[in-house]
Amino acid sequence: MSDWDTIRLDYEDDVATLTVDRPDRLNALNVDTLDAIEEALAEAEDEGVGALVLTGAGDDAFVAGADISYMQDLSVAEAQAYAELGHRVADEIEQFPAPVVAAVNGYAFGGGCELALACDLRVASEDAVVGQTEIDLGIIPGWGGTQRLPRLVGDEMARRLIFFGERIDAQDAREHGLVGEIVAGDELGDHVHELAADLAAKPTYALAAAKEALNQSHETGQEAGLRYERRLWSGLFGTHDQREGMEAFLEDRAPDFE
Repeated sequence: MSDWDTIRLDYEDDVATLTVDRPDRLNALNVDTLDAIEEALAEAEDEGVGALVLTGAGDDAFVAGADISYMQDLSVAEAQAYAELGHRVADEIEQFPAPVVAAVNGYAFGGGCELALACDLRVASEDAVVGQTEIDLGIIPGWGGTQRLPRLVGDEMARRLIFFGERIDAQDAREHGLVGEIVAGDELGDHVHELAADLAAKPTYALAAAKEALNQSHETGQEAGLRYERRLWSGLFGTHDQREGMEAFLEDRAPDFE
Protein backbone atom coordinates (compact mmCIF):
# COMPACT_ATOMS: atom_id res chain seq x y z
CA MET A 1 0.00 0.00 0.00
CA SER A 2 1.15 3.53 -0.75
CA ASP A 3 1.71 6.31 1.76
CA TRP A 4 0.66 9.89 1.03
CA ASP A 5 0.91 13.15 3.00
CA THR A 6 -2.37 14.74 1.91
CA ILE A 7 -4.79 11.81 1.59
CA ARG A 8 -5.57 8.49 3.25
CA LEU A 9 -6.80 5.30 1.66
CA ASP A 10 -8.34 2.79 4.06
CA TYR A 11 -9.92 -0.59 3.41
CA GLU A 12 -12.63 -2.42 5.28
CA ASP A 13 -13.80 -5.63 3.68
CA ASP A 14 -14.71 -4.73 0.08
CA VAL A 15 -15.04 -0.97 0.69
CA ALA A 16 -12.24 1.55 0.27
CA THR A 17 -12.42 5.02 1.84
CA LEU A 18 -10.38 7.81 0.24
CA THR A 19 -10.06 10.76 2.61
CA VAL A 20 -8.62 14.11 1.56
CA ASP A 21 -6.51 14.89 4.62
CA ARG A 22 -5.66 18.61 4.75
CA PRO A 23 -8.06 19.76 7.48
CA ASP A 24 -5.92 22.82 8.26
CA ARG A 25 -6.61 23.99 4.67
CA LEU A 26 -10.22 22.77 4.65
CA ASN A 27 -8.98 19.93 2.42
CA ALA A 28 -8.28 22.29 -0.49
CA LEU A 29 -6.90 20.56 -3.56
CA ASN A 30 -3.39 21.40 -4.67
CA VAL A 31 -1.39 19.56 -7.33
CA ASP A 32 0.17 17.10 -4.86
CA THR A 33 -3.26 16.19 -3.48
CA LEU A 34 -4.77 15.68 -6.93
CA ASP A 35 -1.80 13.52 -7.92
CA ALA A 36 -2.25 11.48 -4.75
CA ILE A 37 -5.99 11.03 -5.38
CA GLU A 38 -5.19 9.78 -8.86
CA GLU A 39 -2.69 7.26 -7.49
CA ALA A 40 -5.14 6.14 -4.78
CA LEU A 41 -7.91 5.57 -7.32
CA ALA A 42 -5.57 3.36 -9.35
CA GLU A 43 -4.59 1.42 -6.23
CA ALA A 44 -8.19 0.91 -5.13
CA GLU A 45 -9.08 -0.30 -8.62
CA ASP A 46 -6.17 -2.74 -8.56
CA GLU A 47 -7.42 -4.02 -5.20
CA GLY A 48 -10.76 -4.79 -6.83
CA VAL A 49 -12.89 -3.01 -4.21
CA GLY A 50 -16.65 -3.29 -4.53
CA ALA A 51 -17.32 0.35 -3.60
CA LEU A 52 -15.36 3.50 -2.84
CA VAL A 53 -16.19 6.30 -0.39
CA LEU A 54 -14.78 9.78 -0.98
CA THR A 55 -14.73 12.22 1.95
CA GLY A 56 -12.70 14.90 3.73
CA ALA A 57 -10.86 14.92 7.04
CA GLY A 58 -12.05 16.96 10.01
CA ASP A 59 -15.43 18.37 10.90
CA ASP A 60 -15.57 21.42 8.65
CA ALA A 61 -15.07 20.43 5.03
CA PHE A 62 -15.51 17.75 2.43
CA VAL A 63 -13.27 19.66 0.04
CA ALA A 64 -13.50 23.44 0.23
CA GLY A 65 -12.23 23.83 -3.33
CA ALA A 66 -9.07 24.13 -5.35
CA ASP A 67 -6.05 25.80 -3.76
CA ILE A 68 -6.56 29.50 -4.58
CA SER A 69 -3.10 30.50 -3.35
CA TYR A 70 -1.68 28.14 -5.97
CA MET A 71 -4.00 29.33 -8.75
CA GLN A 72 -3.61 33.06 -8.20
CA ASP A 73 -0.60 33.67 -10.46
CA LEU A 74 -0.97 30.86 -12.99
CA SER A 75 -0.31 31.61 -16.64
CA VAL A 76 -2.82 30.46 -19.24
CA ALA A 77 -0.62 27.44 -20.04
CA GLU A 78 -0.24 26.57 -16.36
CA ALA A 79 -3.99 26.99 -15.80
CA GLN A 80 -4.63 24.66 -18.74
CA ALA A 81 -2.40 22.00 -17.18
CA TYR A 82 -4.16 22.42 -13.80
CA ALA A 83 -7.57 22.13 -15.47
CA GLU A 84 -6.47 18.99 -17.29
CA LEU A 85 -5.30 17.43 -14.01
CA GLY A 86 -8.58 18.27 -12.26
CA HIS A 87 -10.59 16.96 -15.21
CA ARG A 88 -8.59 13.77 -15.30
CA VAL A 89 -9.18 13.08 -11.59
CA ALA A 90 -12.91 13.82 -11.89
CA ASP A 91 -13.15 11.60 -14.97
CA GLU A 92 -11.36 8.77 -13.15
CA ILE A 93 -13.85 9.04 -10.28
CA GLU A 94 -16.74 8.97 -12.74
CA GLN A 95 -15.25 6.02 -14.62
CA PHE A 96 -14.11 4.05 -11.55
CA PRO A 97 -15.41 0.51 -12.15
CA ALA A 98 -17.24 0.33 -8.81
CA PRO A 99 -19.75 2.81 -7.36
CA VAL A 100 -18.24 5.88 -5.70
CA VAL A 101 -20.16 7.53 -2.85
CA ALA A 102 -19.35 11.09 -1.73
CA ALA A 103 -19.75 11.61 2.02
CA VAL A 104 -20.14 15.39 2.00
CA ASN A 105 -19.24 16.29 5.56
CA GLY A 106 -19.09 20.09 5.38
CA TYR A 107 -18.04 22.65 2.79
CA ALA A 108 -17.97 21.44 -0.82
CA PHE A 109 -17.18 24.46 -2.96
CA GLY A 110 -15.68 24.87 -6.41
CA GLY A 111 -13.44 21.93 -7.22
CA GLY A 112 -14.73 20.10 -4.16
CA CYS A 113 -18.27 20.32 -5.46
CA GLU A 114 -17.01 19.12 -8.84
CA LEU A 115 -15.41 16.01 -7.32
CA ALA A 116 -18.71 15.25 -5.57
CA LEU A 117 -20.55 15.69 -8.88
CA ALA A 118 -18.28 13.06 -10.43
CA CYS A 119 -19.32 10.50 -7.81
CA ASP A 120 -22.22 8.11 -8.39
CA LEU A 121 -24.08 9.00 -5.19
CA ARG A 122 -23.85 11.93 -2.78
CA VAL A 123 -24.83 11.80 0.90
CA ALA A 124 -24.59 15.04 2.88
CA SER A 125 -24.38 15.79 6.57
CA GLU A 126 -26.98 18.17 7.95
CA ASP A 127 -24.44 20.99 8.11
CA ALA A 128 -23.03 20.53 4.60
CA VAL A 129 -22.87 23.57 2.31
CA VAL A 130 -22.24 23.17 -1.41
CA GLY A 131 -21.77 25.43 -4.39
CA GLN A 132 -19.93 26.30 -7.57
CA THR A 133 -18.44 29.50 -6.19
CA GLU A 134 -15.83 30.26 -8.86
CA ILE A 135 -17.59 33.30 -10.38
CA ASP A 136 -16.54 35.53 -7.47
CA LEU A 137 -12.91 34.60 -8.15
CA GLY A 138 -13.24 35.83 -11.72
CA ILE A 139 -13.32 32.33 -13.21
CA ILE A 140 -15.82 29.54 -13.92
CA PRO A 141 -15.98 25.88 -12.86
CA GLY A 142 -13.02 24.21 -14.56
CA TRP A 143 -13.19 20.56 -13.52
CA GLY A 144 -16.48 19.54 -15.08
CA GLY A 145 -19.03 21.57 -13.14
CA THR A 146 -20.58 23.27 -16.17
CA GLN A 147 -21.28 19.85 -17.67
CA ARG A 148 -22.19 17.63 -14.71
CA LEU A 149 -24.20 20.10 -12.62
CA PRO A 150 -27.00 20.63 -15.22
CA ARG A 151 -27.50 16.88 -15.45
CA LEU A 152 -28.35 16.73 -11.76
CA VAL A 153 -30.22 19.95 -11.10
CA GLY A 154 -31.44 21.03 -14.56
CA ASP A 155 -30.23 23.83 -16.79
CA GLU A 156 -31.99 26.75 -15.07
CA MET A 157 -30.81 25.83 -11.57
CA ALA A 158 -27.27 25.12 -12.76
CA ARG A 159 -27.09 28.55 -14.38
CA ARG A 160 -28.32 30.21 -11.20
CA LEU A 161 -25.80 28.35 -9.04
CA ILE A 162 -22.89 29.08 -11.38
CA PHE A 163 -23.83 32.66 -12.36
CA PHE A 164 -24.44 33.79 -8.77
CA GLY A 165 -21.87 31.53 -7.10
CA GLU A 166 -24.55 30.70 -4.58
CA ARG A 167 -23.82 28.47 -1.60
CA ILE A 168 -26.74 26.26 -0.64
CA ASP A 169 -27.33 24.20 2.46
CA ALA A 170 -27.90 20.47 2.55
CA GLN A 171 -31.69 20.76 2.51
CA ASP A 172 -31.72 22.93 -0.61
CA ALA A 173 -29.14 20.68 -2.23
CA ARG A 174 -31.41 17.70 -1.58
CA GLU A 175 -34.47 19.48 -2.94
CA HIS A 176 -32.63 20.38 -6.15
CA GLY A 177 -31.21 16.87 -6.62
CA LEU A 178 -27.59 17.75 -5.97
CA VAL A 179 -27.40 15.24 -3.11
CA GLY A 180 -29.45 12.10 -2.66
CA GLU A 181 -29.97 12.13 1.10
CA ILE A 182 -29.08 13.94 4.30
CA VAL A 183 -28.05 12.38 7.61
CA ALA A 184 -26.89 13.72 10.96
CA GLY A 185 -23.23 14.67 10.97
CA ASP A 186 -22.27 12.15 13.66
CA GLU A 187 -23.98 9.38 11.68
CA LEU A 188 -22.55 10.20 8.24
CA GLY A 189 -19.50 7.96 8.30
CA ASP A 190 -21.32 4.85 9.49
CA HIS A 191 -24.29 5.46 7.22
CA VAL A 192 -22.20 5.91 4.09
CA HIS A 193 -20.03 2.91 4.88
CA GLU A 194 -23.14 0.78 5.34
CA LEU A 195 -24.48 2.07 2.02
CA ALA A 196 -21.16 1.32 0.32
CA ALA A 197 -21.04 -2.16 1.87
CA ASP A 198 -24.52 -2.86 0.49
CA LEU A 199 -23.31 -1.83 -2.96
CA ALA A 200 -20.15 -3.91 -2.62
CA ALA A 201 -22.33 -6.98 -1.92
CA LYS A 202 -24.01 -6.64 -5.32
CA PRO A 203 -22.75 -8.64 -8.33
CA THR A 204 -19.54 -6.91 -9.42
CA TYR A 205 -19.79 -7.23 -13.19
CA ALA A 206 -23.45 -6.30 -13.33
CA LEU A 207 -22.88 -3.23 -11.16
CA ALA A 208 -19.93 -2.12 -13.29
CA ALA A 209 -22.01 -2.62 -16.43
CA ALA A 210 -24.91 -0.63 -14.95
CA LYS A 211 -22.57 2.24 -14.10
CA GLU A 212 -21.00 2.16 -17.55
CA ALA A 213 -24.39 2.19 -19.27
CA LEU A 214 -25.67 5.04 -17.09
CA ASN A 215 -22.53 7.08 -17.80
CA GLN A 216 -22.96 6.43 -21.50
CA SER A 217 -26.45 7.93 -21.40
CA HIS A 218 -24.81 11.33 -20.95
CA GLU A 219 -22.43 10.86 -23.86
CA THR A 220 -24.65 9.72 -26.75
CA GLY A 221 -28.13 10.03 -28.14
CA GLN A 222 -30.79 7.62 -26.93
CA GLU A 223 -30.55 5.26 -29.90
CA ALA A 224 -26.81 4.77 -29.50
CA GLY A 225 -27.23 4.49 -25.72
CA LEU A 226 -29.83 1.76 -26.13
CA ARG A 227 -27.50 -0.20 -28.41
CA TYR A 228 -24.76 0.17 -25.82
CA GLU A 229 -27.10 -1.06 -23.07
CA ARG A 230 -28.11 -4.13 -25.10
CA ARG A 231 -24.48 -5.04 -25.65
CA LEU A 232 -23.60 -4.72 -21.97
CA TRP A 233 -26.75 -6.58 -20.88
CA SER A 234 -26.21 -9.56 -23.13
CA GLY A 235 -22.51 -9.72 -22.27
CA LEU A 236 -23.39 -10.52 -18.65
CA PHE A 237 -24.99 -13.83 -19.60
CA GLY A 238 -22.77 -16.76 -18.81
CA THR A 239 -21.05 -15.00 -15.91
CA HIS A 240 -21.13 -16.64 -12.49
CA ASP A 241 -23.21 -13.82 -11.02
CA GLN A 242 -25.85 -13.99 -13.74
CA ARG A 243 -26.26 -17.73 -13.40
CA GLU A 244 -26.13 -17.62 -9.59
CA GLY A 245 -28.54 -14.69 -9.33
CA MET A 246 -31.18 -16.31 -11.50
CA GLU A 247 -30.74 -19.74 -9.98
CA ALA A 248 -31.06 -18.30 -6.47
CA PHE A 249 -34.21 -16.44 -7.50
CA LEU A 250 -35.79 -19.61 -8.87
CA GLU A 251 -34.76 -21.56 -5.76
CA ASP A 252 -36.01 -18.79 -3.45
CA ARG A 253 -32.69 -18.30 -1.65
CA ALA A 254 -30.11 -15.55 -1.19
CA PRO A 255 -27.54 -15.43 -4.02
CA ASP A 256 -23.83 -16.03 -3.44
CA PHE A 257 -22.18 -13.54 -5.76
CA GLU A 258 -18.47 -13.49 -6.50
